[in-house]
Amino acid sequence: MAPYGILIWAVITAVLASILILASHVHNARRNRTTSVAFFHPNTNDGGGGERVLWCAVKAIQEESPDLDCIVYTGDHDAFPDSLLARAVDRFGVELLHPPKVVHLYRRKWIEESTYPRFTMIGQSFGSVYLSWEALCKFTPLYYFDTSGYAFTYPLARIFGCRVICYTHYPTISLDMISRVREGSSMYNNNASIAQSNWLSQCKIVYYTFFSWMYGLVGSCADLAMVNSSWTQSHIEKLWGIPDRIKRVYPPCDTSGLQVLPLERSTEYPAIISVAQFRPEKVRYKLISTRYYSYLDS
Repeated sequence: MAPYGILIWAVITAVLASILILASHVHNARRNRTTSVAFFHPNTNDGGGGERVLWCAVKAIQEESPDLDCIVYTGDHDAFPDSLLARAVDRFGVELLHPPKVVHLYRRKWIEESTYPRFTMIGQSFGSVYLSWEALCKFTPLYYFDTSGYAFTYPLARIFGCRVICYTHYPTISLDMISRVREGSSMYNNNASIAQSNWLSQCKIVYYTFFSWMYGLVGSCADLAMVNSSWTQSHIEKLWGIPDRIKRVYPPCDTSGLQVLPLERSTEYPAIISVAQFRPEKVRYKLISTRYYSYLDS
């Protein structure tokens, strides 16, 4: 029994030592926390609507709270303050008042889809915690602003003493996804082999149900959550359970191109080509922007 006792004692000692080291990191980070806003956006070269939200948010902070420094956590090693400033203007037409500071991350592979052939959703979620640990240890802000949808990082940011703000484009898991598995529908989130197997479907329902519970738990750590549509708001309110802290903020669409169009219209019926999903509130927003050049009042 002695060798086993020594082994158990060694394991307990190693665990306690690890906890003390982690606690020391957190304590030092909280003590050195600065009055700033740090944006968790590991992919600053994605070029999508999420990146536009990032730069519009940075600009808004610079204009409304000039005393707050803006920092961007990025896994793009070729991203630097001046290059990001130029990219915001060239790609999105967003003119920042001054370049944001940059904190480079080197563990981005842990949030990449290719790292997890199976259980991708939960793998990326836990991987984001590891990546945010690197980010927060390197720089600890007063406000932690997630613009990429990594809700599992929120409890860690709270432990580091940050106020958590997020802009959610799409829930990591939705109630619709669980319904599709229950119905046996074969879609992007439900492989045909699973849809055709009752046993595998039941296992996936358990997995999705457990994940949605965890997603709701970590999401509830947000001090302020902004969502981009009524559809997203409905799902996030049900999953996170913090309706009083959730605000609908429509995406900052660039309507400058629409504003130069003539008001006179052809008598011919217009042709609309959709290359993405259509949501009622977004269609209404675009139509009203075209006619009146103003945001849809929510």
